[in-house]
Amino acid sequence: MSEISSAVDDKGLGATGRRDAWWVGPLLVVLGLSAFGVYSTWAAWTGNNYLLTAGGADYLSPFYSPDLKSLLGISVPFSYAFLILWVPLGFRASCYYYRKSYYRAFFLDPAACAVGEPKGRRYKGETAFPFILQNFHRYFFYLATIVLLFLWYDAGRAFFFADKLGQLHFGVGVGSIVMLLNVIALSGFSLGCNSLRHLTGGKLDCFSCSAAARTRYKLWGGVTFFNLRHMEWAWISLFSVGLTDLYIRLCCMGVLHDIRIF
Repeated sequence: MSEISSAVDDKGLGATGRRDAWWVGPLLVVLGLSAFGVYSTWAAWTGNNYLLTAGGADYLSPFYSPDLKSLLGISVPFSYAFLILWVPLGFRASCYYYRKSYYRAFFLDPAACAVGEPKGRRYKGETAFPFILQNFHRYFFYLATIVLLFLWYDAGRAFFFADKLGQLHFGVGVGSIVMLLNVIALSGFSLGCNSLRHLTGGKLDCFSCSAAARTRYKLWGGVTFFNLRHMEWAWISLFSVGLTDLYIRLCCMGVLHDIRIF
């Protein structure tokens, strides 16, 4: 196998004996991540239409959560979203699944299994800058968990609507459901994180030697359940974030009107 890989690499970029459409996967990753990157950057740059309060609603875009403008009570010369988005960006960019995806799609390193890479590259792994920063993934996980808790608060708050006197009443709008589904998708992605698997079941030599070890084993099993579908959760949650912001933005602009179901 190593001899085959070496022979393919010697022939340069794209050389392969594969007959399947191996390039489809990397192409879809380029299109998907590029589309999200362009939209999210634009949405963060605008700094408006991210909070819907019409009809007593309180829908906050996930790009702007937590609502630092209200929490800090100060003005900044740029969008508040830029004070927040570096956390989920760092979490996703250093995710093991995303690393494989964008290394292949954008860097062609390699483009796919048994497909030749550009000549002249020397593999350094993640020991040199900037890729050595990938080792901060677990710390981004901790920070992203804090942001996720705020998003759960926002989703819960979306089910309460203010009347003319400012009193809150339970209700269900389309936006309420959109925000709830988004935070569920984000939780599925976070719960499958390999850093969380290490926290729950790492450094144990025996899963059945004590009650604590057995408990950790059950937790590890739960995290592994989500980890087995980590790729699906990664893409579902990525686009659910963008679509949630888009829905709230279009409602703020008057293009859509949030329907009150209950």
